[in-house]
Amino acid sequence: MDGNKKMALLGSAPIPKALLSLGIPTMVGMLINALYNLADTYFVGGLGTDPMGAVTVAFPLGQVIVGVGLLFGNGGAAYLSRLLGRGDRDTANKAASTALYSSVAAGAVVILFSVLFLKPILRQAGAIESVMPYAVAYGRIYIVFSIFNVFNVTMNNIVSSEGAAKMAMCALMSGAVLNVLLDPVFIYGLRLGVTGAAVATAISQAVSTAVYLSYILRKKSVFHFSVKACRFAREVMPEILKIGIPTLIFQLLTSLSIGMINNAAKGYGGSALAAMGPVIKIMSMGTLIVFGFLKGFQSVAGFSYGARKFDRLREVIKTALLWSTAFCVIFGLAAALFSTQIVSLFTRDDAEMVHIGSIALRANGISFFLFGFYTVYSFLFLVMGKAAEGCILGACRQGICFVPVILILPAVWGLRGVLYAQPVADGLSAIVTAVMAVRLHRELRAVERLGDTSSQK
Repeated sequence: MDGNKKMALLGSAPIPKALLSLGIPTMVGMLINALYNLADTYFVGGLGTDPMGAVTVAFPLGQVIVGVGLLFGNGGAAYLSRLLGRGDRDTANKAASTALYSSVAAGAVVILFSVLFLKPILRQAGAIESVMPYAVAYGRIYIVFSIFNVFNVTMNNIVSSEGAAKMAMCALMSGAVLNVLLDPVFIYGLRLGVTGAAVATAISQAVSTAVYLSYILRKKSVFHFSVKACRFAREVMPEILKIGIPTLIFQLLTSLSIGMINNAAKGYGGSALAAMGPVIKIMSMGTLIVFGFLKGFQSVAGFSYGARKFDRLREVIKTALLWSTAFCVIFGLAAALFSTQIVSLFTRDDAEMVHIGSIALRANGISFFLFGFYTVYSFLFLVMGKAAEGCILGACRQGICFVPVILILPAVWGLRGVLYAQPVADGLSAIVTAVMAVRLHRELRAVERLGDTSSQK
């Protein structure tokens, strides 16, 4: 898709066509990319409860590192969509370059810190003594080679912002499919166990990076990347960080919430800790699909807001709310109705793990009905450059609402308090979202009226 066609898709194509063209490829890519996590969990599950626990406790640390990619990738993408809407290609090139090179540099620093303090970090993430050797073996390789994932996450956001959703899908799919194929080979064929799972993931992420590099080097992107174009002050970096920091906070809180659930669950034994793994990964798959679809929404909404096309902005909000909520209801119902069968796939003979996991998955599936509504507005605030509101809303589900719930509920309800903590936080977050959404639409109507008045003069 050439530059003119990309801009037409963002700025003038019918909303359903724009959302489907931009959202579906990214959504499919995200869905298949979720297999990175699910494949490791599924294949490692055959090794036993403690190896499963190792993958479970390493997951939040990986999410922290991914947060660096989201800091610059999502922050850059929101700004890039508005710049393209205004037709400012020169600043867009500077923003794209700054986001990409900054993410790799910052990611390397975070990875170095994580490797140096790996054991204490894993212990804080919920690793018990029987799990620790497996967690260290898996974590060392998984974390070091996460530098590829930082690059991939950043590029995925940048590429999505220019409307090249199919390219992003291909990059994600190439690595994810390879990971599914390599996991059984390295884990069982070469008898490397959890280490094999980490090696398979590293190779797969490197392949996705190669696809993105090919896209850049063949000059297929709307943007031109150059170290000389990086701007760490003035008009570029502050705009990236304004949106990127709330996104990073959201990602860090996601990792914190997973760590807190693991820590709360480990007090009830290894089976309870292991049960959280498939539940978190299954629900993460649902959230990634929604995020992937809403990347298309983000691009169209940002372009429309930057171009002051308020009718188009309202239509894309309405359509995104309807479609994302419909998906969340279907996905949530499937998770709730088949919770026992799903969790059973991740263990051979641990009945207690299946029992605990099915209760948690059923509850999380029902509360997932609200996720589309919450996420549309979370994305909308950020893409409009409303960092404070976006930060508050982004911190609700996994922080402002979740932390008090996970600290209080298990104390009064035991293990079930752990299992129902996220659903309770989801309900509270939806209430906050509704209040903020009403205020946002009032503000949009006021801005539109002001624009109409100015044009008449």
